Amino acid sequence: MFSKRPFLVEIVAAAVLLAVPFVLPYLDAAPNTVNRILVWGLFGIGFDILFGYTGLLSFGQSAFYGTGGFVAAYLLTRAGFPHVVLALLIGMVVAAIVGYLIGLLALRRTGIYFAMITVAIAEIFFFVEFNPLSEWTGGENGLPGVPTPSFDLGFTTLKFTSGWSLYPFLALAYFIGIVIALRIVRSPVGAILTAIRENPLRAAAVGHNVQAYKLTAFVIAAAYAGFAGGLLGVLQGFMPPDAFMFDTSGQLIMQTAIGGRGTLFGPLVGAAVWLFLQDFLQATLKLGAAWKLVLGLVFVLLVCFLRQGIIGGIKDLFALTTGAGKATEPPEQAAPVIASAAPVAPMKPRHAVLGDYGGPLLQAKGLTKRYGGVVANEGIDFTVHRGELRGIIGPNGAGKTTFFRMLTCEVPPTSGSIVFEGRDITGRSIVDVCQLGLTKSYQVNQLFNKLTVRENLTIAALAQLRGKFRLDAFATLRNIGGLEEQVEHTLQLVNLGARPDTPVSQLAYGEKRRLEIGLALASSPSLLLLDEPLAGMSPRERVETVRLLKSIAQGRTMIIIDHDMDALFELAERITVLQEGRVLVEGTPDEIKGNALVQDAYLGGVHEVELEA
Repeated sequence: MFSKRPFLVEIVAAAVLLAVPFVLPYLDAAPNTVNRILVWGLFGIGFDILFGYTGLLSFGQSAFYGTGGFVAAYLLTRAGFPHVVLALLIGMVVAAIVGYLIGLLALRRTGIYFAMITVAIAEIFFFVEFNPLSEWTGGENGLPGVPTPSFDLGFTTLKFTSGWSLYPFLALAYFIGIVIALRIVRSPVGAILTAIRENPLRAAAVGHNVQAYKLTAFVIAAAYAGFAGGLLGVLQGFMPPDAFMFDTSGQLIMQTAIGGRGTLFGPLVGAAVWLFLQDFLQATLKLGAAWKLVLGLVFVLLVCFLRQGIIGGIKDLFALTTGAGKATEPPEQAAPVIASAAPVAPMKPRHAVLGDYGGPLLQAKGLTKRYGGVVANEGIDFTVHRGELRGIIGPNGAGKTTFFRMLTCEVPPTSGSIVFEGRDITGRSIVDVCQLGLTKSYQVNQLFNKLTVRENLTIAALAQLRGKFRLDAFATLRNIGGLEEQVEHTLQLVNLGARPDTPVSQLAYGEKRRLEIGLALASSPSLLLLDEPLAGMSPRERVETVRLLKSIAQGRTMIIIDHDMDALFELAERITVLQEGRVLVEGTPDEIKGNALVQDAYLGGVHEVELEA
């Protein structure tokens, strides 16, 4: 995601594309097959951004492929439009607009429901092309007579007709497409799309507008599909109706899986395997229609034994032979890392208070949450002042987690209000309140597991530095002012400075808990909510994490839920006790220790001396 040699890939791609017409003819490669591979590869670039990078599996790409193709073909044939490239671009824009409109509908659902909507969309477009719009699309006959491009340079005219003569035009189109895609995936937008693929819940919880970024990826994929559809008409001399068929979408998905998703070049490699095998099985082995059976078996074998596709298999082999993929295990017997860590200056909250507001930082009044007939919280009044470290305790089922989720606007209250820094945030989204400076860590780790520690913190810091949505798809992470400093500071705060480039999957549990806190810290919040930060830790890890919490509490307002009362009494200035969804009592740790109601209701009636011990 964060390439140290960003132009190496482009140079290699250009060299390979330049070498193809000089090398492949000696291997008896049919030029038409090579050209088709380029069209499918370009088609697949957009799909890979949608599926491989954002994690959205769409079966409806044929709708945009056909839309862009038929718009361009109609302009060049029946409308008499003279400029081939401009017609292709118009087809791409129309496909992108259609993608935007469909995305608004389809992205209301996730998972299998999203996939099924895209299947329905593809079938609708196929029906419309053959029936209501057959006068414009040619129906089952398609649109014949699509011209090839030519460019008048004054002193000469460049004509691209067919075969190897058309290859330079298609190769240039593919190269431009791959360069644009590489810029997108290396940009802040690309980083966030990858985060959405890994954990959309956490991407939203650190302040990114997940829905808007998903729609962006959907439109990008539609635009690539539309341009590739126009190139199909140019390549074949007519626009075929099968561009709208569901088989087109299915073939694209299989080619991407064969080549390797999340690589951009995977669809090109998959198309090469698919089309060369198709020609070999049909022309050389004379298998006729049985070629689909053999190719299907090849696909199953590749998916079973190369789960990341051919490019993924090559990467794994390279890592195995060079030792680059060897896991870096955390030291088992190392001294407590938090205890030995050098002091780090506290990170100042970057969110400004409204005007001269001097009231409580957070105030909840009458907060109630009902799920049908079940009351999770009822009538909670809760106030936190700036700079305070507040603890919340209560037995299981006391409503602590629901209360936290209401404070961060993950769930709306049934009644009551929440005011943060003078703003009424009741009913706002978790993205909005995070942007205002209120963030939380989760009881169960919510991390971007396939990314590194640094990349995780980068995702969180980007939300604070860029806002919840920005289309800087051609910017670079290095050009975002303050990003590197903020990430490095957070690494030091949670004492992960020695593990920045370690994948999350290789971290020890205690390190993952610290990273969970780091994700909430990276956006420099005004108020930090920690949901059971000590959960599941060993005694030594608890001691280390308490020291960590003490260090990051300097100059910060924090609310902590935890069952470790000894640790919470040591950390918090005031304690709020919840019981059966209501506030039982509030007070200092000493007051809570000696409170008879707490002893009876929460501690089972133990004596004060036992509690203090």
